[in-house]
Amino acid sequence: MAECVTPKDPAPLWRQMGLKDEEYSMIVEKLGREPNYTELGMFAVLWSEHCAYKHSKSLLRTLPTKGERVMVGPGENAGVVDIGDGLACAFKVESHNHPCAVEPYQGAATGIGGIVRDILAMGARPVALLDSLRFGHLDDARTRFLFGGVVSGIAGYGNCLGIPTVGGEVYFQAPYRQNPLVNVLCAGIMDHKDLHKGQAYGVGNVVMIVGHSTGRDGIHGCTFASEELGEDTESKRPNVQVGDPFMEKLLIEACLEMMQKGAVVGIQDMGAAGITSSCAETAARAGTGLAIEVSKVPMREEGMTAYDVMLSESQERMLLIVKPEKVEEVKAIGKKWGLNAAEIGQVTGSGQLQVFHNGKLEASIPVNLLAEGSPVYNPEWKEPAYFSENQRFDYSAVKVPELKQFGEILLKLLAAPNIASKEPVFRQYDYMVRTDTVQGPGGGAALIRVKGTTKAMAIATDCNGRLVYLNPKAGAKWAVAEAARNVAITGAKPVAITNCLNFGNPEKPEIYWQFKNAIEGMAEACLALSTPVTGGNVSFYNETEGEAVYPTPVIGMLGVLDDVSKKVTPGFKATGDVIALLGTISGDAVSLAGSEYLETVHGAVAGCPRDPDLALEKSLVDVLVKAASEGLLRSAQDLSEGGLAVALAESCILAEKGADGAVIELGGTGCKAVADHRPDAVLFGECNSAVVVSLAEEDVSRLKEICGELGVPFGVLGKVSGSSSLRIESCMGTAVLDVQVSELRDVWKNGLLRAMAGDTARGTTE
Repeated sequence: MAECVTPKDPAPLWRQMGLKDEEYSMIVEKLGREPNYTELGMFAVLWSEHCAYKHSKSLLRTLPTKGERVMVGPGENAGVVDIGDGLACAFKVESHNHPCAVEPYQGAATGIGGIVRDILAMGARPVALLDSLRFGHLDDARTRFLFGGVVSGIAGYGNCLGIPTVGGEVYFQAPYRQNPLVNVLCAGIMDHKDLHKGQAYGVGNVVMIVGHSTGRDGIHGCTFASEELGEDTESKRPNVQVGDPFMEKLLIEACLEMMQKGAVVGIQDMGAAGITSSCAETAARAGTGLAIEVSKVPMREEGMTAYDVMLSESQERMLLIVKPEKVEEVKAIGKKWGLNAAEIGQVTGSGQLQVFHNGKLEASIPVNLLAEGSPVYNPEWKEPAYFSENQRFDYSAVKVPELKQFGEILLKLLAAPNIASKEPVFRQYDYMVRTDTVQGPGGGAALIRVKGTTKAMAIATDCNGRLVYLNPKAGAKWAVAEAARNVAITGAKPVAITNCLNFGNPEKPEIYWQFKNAIEGMAEACLALSTPVTGGNVSFYNETEGEAVYPTPVIGMLGVLDDVSKKVTPGFKATGDVIALLGTISGDAVSLAGSEYLETVHGAVAGCPRDPDLALEKSLVDVLVKAASEGLLRSAQDLSEGGLAVALAESCILAEKGADGAVIELGGTGCKAVADHRPDAVLFGECNSAVVVSLAEEDVSRLKEICGELGVPFGVLGKVSGSSSLRIESCMGTAVLDVQVSELRDVWKNGLLRAMAGDTARGTTE
C-alpha cells in the first residue's frame, strides 16, 4: 500500500504576490496590524521593483538632474524641458520588456499607449515616438516571431493614434534571445502655462476616472515585470494588458480639452498598478489622502471585487483631480468624446488611501507608506570574472586581414542586421503624420518641427549593450556621448536626457556591479556634456533561466535647433565638396573592443573599451552646433557601429544624386604609425570621438578655425566625387578598397531582409 503523503503547505500569500518575508513584516509593523487581502495586493504591486525602484533608488539619486532648461525633473510622469519661446517639451522613455516576451503584439502596443499617457499627464500634446529595440539573432525562429510581433504592435497602435514614429534603433545580439528589450520614448509639446502634474491637491476636490472601462486584464502586471522569466513564462499571458488605440486617441483629445479649459487640478496616468498607483502617488505628492468608492468605477466585467478594481491595469484610463464646480464640465467633455467620466471619490486630509466597495471599507493604508515606504536596498556588488579577462584580451590573436579583403569586410558589415538599413521596420510606421517630421527614421536623430516657430526638436536613442557589457562605466559614457553626437550632427544643441536602464537581476552581485558602474559612467558623461537627467525608467530582472541580457542603459537625448533651415543631414551633397574628419581616431587595437567588426568578422565579443574623452566630446558637440549655425556643413555622420568605413559608406549611400562617390586618404585621420597601429582598427574601430562631415571648399578654413578655437582635431580626408564608388587609399596612394556605391547600397538596404530570410553568416573567423 502506497504511503500517504501530505502535500506541503503553499507559499505564504505575500510570497505568491511577490513580497519578501521581511517586506511583509515591515508592512505589519508599519500598519500595526496584518493587511487584509485587498491591502496586501495593493502593497504587492506598489512595492514591486517595477514601481518602487527598491534596488536602484539609492544610485539614481546620484545622477545630475538640475539644469537651466529643466522645468520638471525625476519624480513626475515625465521630465519637462524649456525649449524657448514659452514652449516646453515633455519626454520620457519606458520599457515593456516582459510583456513583449510573452505577447509581443499587445506588449508593444500597450507600451506605446502607456508612455503616451505619461506625456499627456504633463499637459503636453504627444507629437513623436521613438522605439529602442533589442532581440536575439534572426536565425532563430522565436526571435523572428518576437521581432515581427513587436514591430506590428508598435505600428498597429502608434499609427492609429496619429503620432509619428520618427526614429529609434534595433539591435540583434544573442543575450536578448529569451528576453527582448522594448523601450519606447514619447515627446510632447506644450505652452509653459499648460504644465500639469500628478498631484491630488485640495481637500474636498473630486476624484474622477476618464477613459476606458475597467476589466480584469493586467492584474499583477507590474509584479510580473519585477521577476525573472522562466519555464512558466507563457502562463503570465493574462498579466499582459490589451490595448485600444482608438480609445486612446479619444482620451488624448478629451484630456487636452479638459486641461486647456482649466477643469483639471491634477492628472495621472493609470499604468502599472492601475488605480492603486495613480491614487497613492497623486496623494503622496500632495500630502493628502483619498477616499475611493470602487462600485462607481465603470467596469466591463461582472463580479469584480475591490481587489480586482484596484489592481487592474486596463489601458486607456486617466485619474483626474477636479474641483467640484468643474465636475459637470468634465463629464460633458467626456460625453462629447464618447468616454466614461465618472466620480469615484474625493480628496481628504486623512493621509490615507481608503477604498470602499458599496460603502464597506475594504482598505485603509497611509499613502506615504504605500507610495514611498518600500525598503531601499543596497545590494552587494562584485566585479565579474569576465571583466578582468577582457582587460587582458590579446588583440594580436585577431588576424589583420589583407588589404584586398577590406572591401568584402565593408560589404559584410553593411549587410549585418545591426548596421543594415532598418527600412523594413520603419516603413511599417507612419512617421510623417502631423506633417512636422523634418527628418525621420534612418538618420542619427529625428527632427520634429515646432509649429509656429522656426525651431525643431532633435531626438535620438542610443546604447550599444555590447560595449556596456564589456566595460559598464565606459560603455554608459559612450552611450551618452553617441546620443549627444547624433543630436549635434543635425545642428541641434543637446540639452537633456531621459533613460531606460535595462539590466538583469540586481540581487546578483555581478549584475549590480554592472548597474553601479553604468550609473557612475552616465552621471559623469551627463555632467561633462551639460545634459541633465530628467527622468526615465529602470527595468531589472531581464533574465531567463539565469541568462541575463547585456546591460543596456538606453539614452534618449533631446536637442533644440533654433533655426530648422540650418539643419544638417547625412549624405554627401555636391561633387567637389571636401570631406573632413572632426575629432580623433585612435587607430589602435583597443578601438576594436566590442566592435561589430570583431563579432561579425572574427566571431568575438571581447576587449575592454576605453573611456571616451568627455572634454573632447563636449567640444566636438559645440563645433558641430556652431558650424551648423553658420551654414558651413553640407552633411555630417558620426562614427559608431562599423567605424570610419561604414560612416563613409553611409554618407555615399544617402548622398544626393551625382554626389555618391568619394576618394579618401587615410592620412587625414591623424593616426600615427605606432606599434599597435592597425588598418582594420582605423577603418572599423568604434571607440572613437569623431564625425565625418562634408563642406564647400571655400568654407574649410572657417571650419578649421572653429575647431582650433574649441580644441577639436581637424583633418581633410578627401573629396566627394561623381564616380559612384567609395575609394579609400593609404597614405602612399595604394587603394585599400574601391567598391561601387550600388553594391554598398544593395547589401545595406537588403541586409535585414536577407537576414530575416535566413541568409546570414555571423562570426566567420578567418
